[in-house]
Amino acid sequence: MLPPISLEDNKLSKKGLDKAFLLRIVFALVMAFIVEHIELVYIRPSTILKYKGIPNASVQNELLIRILDQHPKAVVYDFNLDETSGSIEDKNQWEDTIISHPNVFVGTSNTPMKGEESQLYLRDPLEKVKAVPYPKTSDNLNFAKDRVSRRIMLTYQNSPMLQVQLAAMFNPAVANPDNIRGRFNFYDTDQSYIDYGRPGAFSADNFEGVTATNANLSRFKDKIVLIGTDLELDETQYAATPFDRKPSAMPRAELQANAIETLIRNSGPIKAPPFINWILIALVSLLTVHVVLTSKPAQGLLIVGGTILSLMLMAYIAFWPFGIWLTIAQPLLAIFLCYYFFIPYRLIVENRRSWEYYQKNKLLSQVEELKSNFISMMSHDLKTPIARIQGMSDVILTDATPLSSQQREAVDTIKHSSDDLLKFINAILNYGRIESEGVQLHLQSRDINQLLKDVIRKHEFLAKIKRIQIVSELEPLFPISVDPELMKQVLSNLIENAIKYSPEDTKILVSSEERDNKIVVQVADQGPGIPPEELSNIFMKFFRSKNTKSSPIKGSGLGLYLAKYFTELHKGAIFVESSIGNGSTFTVELPIEQGGLNA
Repeated sequence: MLPPISLEDNKLSKKGLDKAFLLRIVFALVMAFIVEHIELVYIRPSTILKYKGIPNASVQNELLIRILDQHPKAVVYDFNLDETSGSIEDKNQWEDTIISHPNVFVGTSNTPMKGEESQLYLRDPLEKVKAVPYPKTSDNLNFAKDRVSRRIMLTYQNSPMLQVQLAAMFNPAVANPDNIRGRFNFYDTDQSYIDYGRPGAFSADNFEGVTATNANLSRFKDKIVLIGTDLELDETQYAATPFDRKPSAMPRAELQANAIETLIRNSGPIKAPPFINWILIALVSLLTVHVVLTSKPAQGLLIVGGTILSLMLMAYIAFWPFGIWLTIAQPLLAIFLCYYFFIPYRLIVENRRSWEYYQKNKLLSQVEELKSNFISMMSHDLKTPIARIQGMSDVILTDATPLSSQQREAVDTIKHSSDDLLKFINAILNYGRIESEGVQLHLQSRDINQLLKDVIRKHEFLAKIKRIQIVSELEPLFPISVDPELMKQVLSNLIENAIKYSPEDTKILVSSEERDNKIVVQVADQGPGIPPEELSNIFMKFFRSKNTKSSPIKGSGLGLYLAKYFTELHKGAIFVESSIGNGSTFTVELPIEQGGLNA
């Protein structure tokens, strides 16, 4: 057998301790999975039926002699022998057999104090038999208070209990309570926890089956034989276990077999230190509060559920292979309390935030409405004086009175400035109509090529000023349903931008074709191009490239926004391809069939 390991033994080197620890693990595994140490014999209702009651002293003595002939490690009676019937002579013979064999024990739940050992002797005529304290513990008044048997009483007033004496026959190390894994002190006792095996893990026979003349009792050799009752009459002969809380979940003899086997393997569970529990509580509380206050509800529930499952899995892994008992009831309660205390707080915060958003949105809506009304009113009011300026400029230019070159240049500047201002005002008015959802299509059957020719003709003068050549490649097309005014604005914005941002002495290619049941119009220039990071924003309202903001070219930032809006209103699409230094190509795609549009 392996000697006990003492960490205080300075003669053992660290290497020696590691070696001894490994040997202990190997020993425990061999004991747990190869060697069977305990056999159970039960007096059951079938036994009562055969013997017309509890087997008498003569039958008990005969069976004991037959078992002892097989040289067991020990035989333990786990029921009250005083209640056994039989003549005085039979009981005396049974008594002589018991006391003449030191490996025969009579267990008792009685644990008298020192000096009161006389209470352990049985009544006459078995007065020479001394019972050995063999208590069954249950958590009635202390610990979990659920009547479950979880603990082994190892010693009482420094006297070892029968379970320890029996286990020491296989593993002498446990004779010293200091070497028992998971030992703790409770009042005047040393105790540890039971490492339960699966129910029915121990070999068990009926009493009448073992007493049969043809019964093979060789299996009792070198075993601990526990003789107990399983009559389903007295709850004190049963125990509730952590796996089954019923009062009659496990017979007392099987409970004691689990306790003895735990000591033989020295595998009692170790309760994790309290600080581990506090760390778990703190971690899960912080995580739960963080999740509740920052995550979406569904995501938060998943994280909290995952945390609970992780705790349970961690506790299972710690207990099953390593025998470490993690208390997770408090961390689980901490999760529950944190979740349900902070959820109302978050609801209050979210409600207040929603109210603030509502008030801000309401205010912004009012401001936006005021802004739109102001822009619309201002634009309409400005169109009249601008029209007068344009009219007077035309009158001056067409008047018979000759003008000097300086005067004519000044009038041209006035006329062009008023044209630019009128375009800006029209763009603002269109934007206002869009914002108020006031734009409606007035569809007419038109040839896109003819609309392109009209727009190109309108911008030829502006192109000639910069010596830019507009090249047209227009394929013959069938007329389609479009709003001619809106589509002219789209094409005009694209061609005008191409002229404005192209350098002098360059070309602009305007093309049209039918492709995939769509009419495709492209406007390609040889300008500076658009930076890649700005391509996704080019069609946003009021957006202007950072390069054009510092240039003398003026613009409202609404032209491309309106072009995109009017194109999509026709169920079409507009997009751009561009790179720095290689110009830009704007593409407009219009469906040939305009189904579903309201004129």
